[in-house]
Amino acid sequence: MWISFEMVVSLIMIIFFGYVYLAIFTAFSIGMIRRPVGFYIMYGLHVGFTVIATGVTFFFKWDVLLSQLPFIIFTIVGVVLMPFTLYTKNRREKLEGQLETAKDRIAELIVFEERQRIARDLHDTLGQKLSMIGLKSDLAARLIERDKDQALVEIKEIRQTASIALKEVRELVANMRTTRFEDELMRVAQILDAAEMDFTFEGDVETLQVPPLVENVLSMCLKEAITNVVKHSNATKCKVAFHQNFKEVYLLVHDNGNGLSTKQMRTGNGLKGMQERLEFINGSFKLESKDGTSLTITIPVALTHQHVTEKMDKIYKKGE
Repeated sequence: MWISFEMVVSLIMIIFFGYVYLAIFTAFSIGMIRRPVGFYIMYGLHVGFTVIATGVTFFFKWDVLLSQLPFIIFTIVGVVLMPFTLYTKNRREKLEGQLETAKDRIAELIVFEERQRIARDLHDTLGQKLSMIGLKSDLAARLIERDKDQALVEIKEIRQTASIALKEVRELVANMRTTRFEDELMRVAQILDAAEMDFTFEGDVETLQVPPLVENVLSMCLKEAITNVVKHSNATKCKVAFHQNFKEVYLLVHDNGNGLSTKQMRTGNGLKGMQERLEFINGSFKLESKDGTSLTITIPVALTHQHVTEKMDKIYKKGE
């Protein structure tokens, strides 16, 4: 209704006073319409009426409008292009928001599915055998006075069942083992090759000697950094450098892309996750956007028991 009112006012001002430029304001309002049907209807009406009104006014008041002809042409072009530009921009922002929401939802579903898988594996691995151990323990307790030999047989079977359960648990844990930095580096090379980026690596992975927790965090940070390079940098080259001394581990990821804006540095979910992982092991990272993007990760080699305990206490309190 209000856009229709603006359109009528614009047409009156064009026909009676030659104020063609007022049509720009109506065009801006039309560009903010979100529904496609309403947008295309109002857009078509506005362009059609503006062109017709301008032509009629030019025919009767050509002496007045002739001096403003370049400005009138500019206005007509703006009336045609501005609504589409705004409508496309708003639609893209809406789709990007929906995409981010979908990504978060997918991540939640992945975590939920992984928990369900672990629960099923533990149930299938331990549930039956622990039940058997409980039953045989009760049976052995009843037989200990009446038939000691049979009780010993039951105890041996309990021991055998416990050994099998322990073996299966170790196999289950092995399947969920810590991500190795060397393996992650190989996957990174494959990802960059698929993205048609030149990949160079400096350092000796065999010299990496850190606790499994540190290696796992280092691998996850490398994975997140390369994901950001492939998705956002538009780079053609990527360099990964690794160095370890007796105190700290240094990891550098540099690309020759378009760099990160200040907003991306502050609001990136991937960077927040990386920061949380590094804080858990007293690590840190530094971002520089110069001739591309450089990410420098620093992690101490030795983790003190006190530091890990403090972090775990914070996590438990946060969960409570």
